[in-house]
Amino acid sequence: MAAMPDAARPDSTYQAGQTPAGPVLVPGRTCWRIEKADRVAVIIDAAAYFARIKAAILHARHTVMLIGWDFDTRIKLEPDAPMPGVPNELGDFLSWIVRVRPELTINVLKWDLAVLKMPFRGRTPLVLLDWMSSRRLRFRLDSAHPPGACHHQKIAIIDDALAFCGGIDMTTDRWDTPDHRDGDPRRVRPSGEPYGPFHDVTTAVDGEAARALGDLARERWRRATGEELAPPPPTEAYWPEDLKPDFRDIPVAIARTDPMTDQPQGGAREIEALYLAAVASARDFIYLESQYFASQRIVGAIAARLTEPDGPEVVVVNPERTPGWVEEEAMGSARSLLVQRLRAQDPHGRFRILSPVTEGGEGIYVHAKVLVVDDRLLRVGSSNINNRSQGLDTECDLAIEVAQGERPEVCRAIRSVRTRLMAEHLGVGVEEVERTEEETGSLTAMVDRLMRPVGRSLRPLEPEPLNETERKLVDERLLDPDRPEPMAETILRGATVFGDVNRTAWRIGAGVAAGAAVGVGLALLARRNGLGKNFRGE
Repeated sequence: MAAMPDAARPDSTYQAGQTPAGPVLVPGRTCWRIEKADRVAVIIDAAAYFARIKAAILHARHTVMLIGWDFDTRIKLEPDAPMPGVPNELGDFLSWIVRVRPELTINVLKWDLAVLKMPFRGRTPLVLLDWMSSRRLRFRLDSAHPPGACHHQKIAIIDDALAFCGGIDMTTDRWDTPDHRDGDPRRVRPSGEPYGPFHDVTTAVDGEAARALGDLARERWRRATGEELAPPPPTEAYWPEDLKPDFRDIPVAIARTDPMTDQPQGGAREIEALYLAAVASARDFIYLESQYFASQRIVGAIAARLTEPDGPEVVVVNPERTPGWVEEEAMGSARSLLVQRLRAQDPHGRFRILSPVTEGGEGIYVHAKVLVVDDRLLRVGSSNINNRSQGLDTECDLAIEVAQGERPEVCRAIRSVRTRLMAEHLGVGVEEVERTEEETGSLTAMVDRLMRPVGRSLRPLEPEPLNETERKLVDERLLDPDRPEPMAETILRGATVFGDVNRTAWRIGAGVAAGAAVGVGLALLARRNGLGKNFRGE
C-alpha cells in the first residue's frame, strides 16, 4: 500500500532552501495548548524522577493521577536511601499513602495490553486486585485506542498543581543514575536479576501548564472508564526542595498524538506537525535523543535540510540495538534503511548518529525523547522518532520556544539542558562540552573531538545490511504503521510484502500474530474481570 498522501498529513510550510518565519509552536496546529508554568525542570534519568515523584505524592492533598504505558508495583523508588518509615516499593507505597491520608484519592490508568506482563510479576496481580476494591486507590486499564495502537503517554499530576511529563515509565528496568555505572548493584529487577544501563528524561511543571495536563489526564480517564472526574480544588503547588527549576515564568506548549480525537486528519497529529516545523525552522543544528530513528516523514524532512549548502547540523543519539527481535526487525531495520538513504543525501557531512556506552563499553539504552533546535526550542515527551508515535499511539510532549532575539536567559537554559545531556553521553564535564563547542563553532566538530574509542563516550552507529523482505517491511510500514487501519487491510499488505515467503517473513509474521492473539485475549479477560469499564457494571 502506498504511503499516506501528504494531503492527509499535517501541513508543513517548509520548502527546501527556506527557513520559515514565525513561531514553531502554534495552538491547533503544532500543539494543543500553550499555558504558563511558574517553574519547569528537566529531570535526567529515573533515579532522580522516582525520588521526586515519591516526595510529591507524599505532599499531595487531594488527588494524584498516574497515566502510563506500564506500571510495576514491585519497583523500588529509592533503591539506595529510602525514607525511613515510608514503604519503598511502588505498590506498597501507594497503598500505604491512601491509608494514612484519608483525604487523598489516587487514580492509575495503564495501557490494557500491558496486562500481558502481569502474570510474570509475582504478587503484582494481587496488589492490583486489592486496588480494585479500594475507593481511593483505583486502577483501570485503558482500552480506548484503535486496534494495534498503544497508550504511550507518561504523565503524573499532583493536585493539578505539579505535573510530570516525559518518557519515564514507573516500571522495571528504568531506574538508573547519570553515572550509568558498570554493574551497578542497585540496577536490579524485582526478581534479583540485573539489567543494563538506561537513560531517560522527563519534566516537572507547575502553574497553568500543570492544570492543563490535569485536563488531559481526566479526559483520558473519561474515555477509558466513562467516568467524569472533577478537578481538585485550587491547591498551592508543592515543588521538590532539591529540584532546581531550569525555567521560570515560561509558556509551555502541550502537543499530542491521539488517533481518537475528532480531527480532520483522523485524530490529533500535533506532535508530527511540531517535529516537521522544528526541523524546518533550524538554522544551526538539530539535536535529537530517541529510542528509535524510524519515522520516514521526519527523517525525510531532515534529509531535505542536509542537502542545503547552509543547512543545519544534525546529531542523533540512539541506543545501539532495541531489546527484542520483533522490535529490531521493525525499528532496527527502519533505522538501517533510513540512515543509508539519509547519508546518501548528506553531501556536506553534517549528520551524526551515535550511541552511548559505559566506561566498560556496554551500550546504554536510550529511552529519552528529546529535541533541541538552535538552543531556542526544547521538546521533551513520550513520542519517539517512529511512525506510530506520529499517528497511531497516544503521546504527550511538552515544548518551550524562544522567539529570535527574545529572552536570552531562556536560550541559555535550553543550552544548559542540552550540554548536560551531551556531557553525560560523552563522559566529560559540561564545561568541556561548552568550551569545545565554542572553540570549534560546530556541534558535530565538538562531538568528533570529544568522542573516545575506549571508555565512557559516544560511538558512531553503522546501519546493518538488510534483505529484501526487511526493506519491504520498512517501506510498507507493516510493523510500524502511522495510522489506524482495518485488520483486513493489514493482512492484505502483509500478504503482499511476504509474497516471496522466506524464513524471516514467517518468523516475523508468526511472532506478531501470536503476540497479538495472546495480548488481546488477556486484555479481554482482564476487562471481563473488572479492570476496565466492566468493573463499573457496564
